[in-house]
Amino acid sequence: MVTMNSSEKVGQKAVQQGTSRDSKCVKEDKDIHKEKEKKETANANLPPNVQALMSTIPSPEESPNYLIYKKMEAIIEKMQDENTGVPVRTVKSFMSKIPSVFTGSDLVAWLMRHFRLEDTWEAQHLAHLLAAHGYLFPIDDHCLTVKNDNTYYRFQTPYFWPSNQWEPENTDYAVYLCKRTMQNKARLELADYEAESLARLQKMFSRKWEFIFMQAEAQSKVDKKRDKLERKVLDSQERAFWDVHRPMPGCVNTTELDPKELSRINVLKARRLRQCQELLMQNNSKNNPIVTITNPQESEEEIQKNAENTVKENGETSQPETKPECSKTEQEPSIEQQIEAARKQVAVLKARLERRNVRVSKVADMFIAFCEQYAEYDPFLTPPEWPNPWISDTTELWEQEKQCKDPLPVRRVRRWAFGLRELLQDQAGREHFAKFLSKEFSGENLKFWLAVQELKSLPIRRVASRAKEIWKEFLASDAPSPVNIDAASRELTRVKVESGKADRYCFDQAQAHVYHLMKSDSYSRYLRSDMYKDYLNGSKKKTSVKGIRSIVSFTGRKDQSGN
Repeated sequence: MVTMNSSEKVGQKAVQQGTSRDSKCVKEDKDIHKEKEKKETANANLPPNVQALMSTIPSPEESPNYLIYKKMEAIIEKMQDENTGVPVRTVKSFMSKIPSVFTGSDLVAWLMRHFRLEDTWEAQHLAHLLAAHGYLFPIDDHCLTVKNDNTYYRFQTPYFWPSNQWEPENTDYAVYLCKRTMQNKARLELADYEAESLARLQKMFSRKWEFIFMQAEAQSKVDKKRDKLERKVLDSQERAFWDVHRPMPGCVNTTELDPKELSRINVLKARRLRQCQELLMQNNSKNNPIVTITNPQESEEEIQKNAENTVKENGETSQPETKPECSKTEQEPSIEQQIEAARKQVAVLKARLERRNVRVSKVADMFIAFCEQYAEYDPFLTPPEWPNPWISDTTELWEQEKQCKDPLPVRRVRRWAFGLRELLQDQAGREHFAKFLSKEFSGENLKFWLAVQELKSLPIRRVASRAKEIWKEFLASDAPSPVNIDAASRELTRVKVESGKADRYCFDQAQAHVYHLMKSDSYSRYLRSDMYKDYLNGSKKKTSVKGIRSIVSFTGRKDQSGN
């Protein structure tokens, strides 16, 4: 069911524009008008040659796409005319209303009639360009295209028009996506690419994500106070705005400017500003100080501000304060100083890249999980079988833990699964892990790691000789138990050992490589093996396959003799 009356159209138009955003637009227009008047007043105080030169500086309105935006907006304003524009409807279904929409066929028909087009594809192409730039959008699709059918579309509010030269940041996009996740509506559910963008932004802004979440929560509370139809329209308009500035994969971003044209305008503007500064400096040198330039890269607004401060209302000029000229060495640092400053800056940036940023909430969760995992092994939290050594001054508990008699306590064997370091710190765990590695023909990795650990506790007089023995046994080309490490670590270790200045830590890089191999490969297989599971359950196979065969054969012979 479709209704069309004039009073409803007026109400829909008010909803479409948004009262709060319209008031903001009016305020912005007033501020822009005041800035223009202030700029004209400042230009009037400048010398004539400077005024003529500043008039040639390109303004922001002369951007490459600004004229295109204005032409499109003129078409949109004609489309929104109540009498001769595109018919805007409120579609009523059984349980809901869809306010302020029009169909794609009505839009194409209006364009053909208004521009006197003969082919439908021309009108559809023009409508597609208007949608791609964000002036109208489909209400149920992120792809900004127009179809010549009964698909519903809606006009974008002027607040979000691209002529306002919006440059939204990633933080704004993060707030918008976070706000979408707070609303339990099927139409506001994040698409796949939006969910990926949210995860990427959450990782990027991990240090200030709580602030972003608070902003999204505040905006969500404000939106809930709006009327239902108004909220539905504003949500769709905001979604369309981000579909233009953060388009879905496969769509063209129409907000990107032509690099050549933009570069040409920026170069021309910089050249004009430099010429204005040179003219002003010449006027200062002739004892007619219009402005005082302290920064050679001063912007246009700063030039006008200085002109206002130095030129009086009656046309008289005030003598500016003269500053003593600095020597050339003080103004421009030497090449060596610039290189050293650049090196320091590179070092600082590298340190920032290597710095790990973790949210406080994640650190707290990890700390809580760690405490819960080791609570069973804390004698203050879990009463042990033996007296607590921290209270009773007896070391019986520690002596029992050092023993390797079978069967070991289940809690002790379970602790081996916490990490490879826990397994290697336990003597029984090392022995059991060594048996597993010998079955997989990789026991030399653990032997090498233990040998390097032993080297670190030897007296200094025995370090050099023991280091050569470890090299010959594990790393030499003809080593009896070679370990698999990368070429860089092997070469670095060889240089340290053969130099005759080997210390306790000459094998650290090779040891770290072997430890990583055991942790990522052998240790994970060990935890999944039946050998560890049987040891954990305290059950051992008492009979081998050979023993079972002997028992079966013995019982068979016994039955035959009985018969």
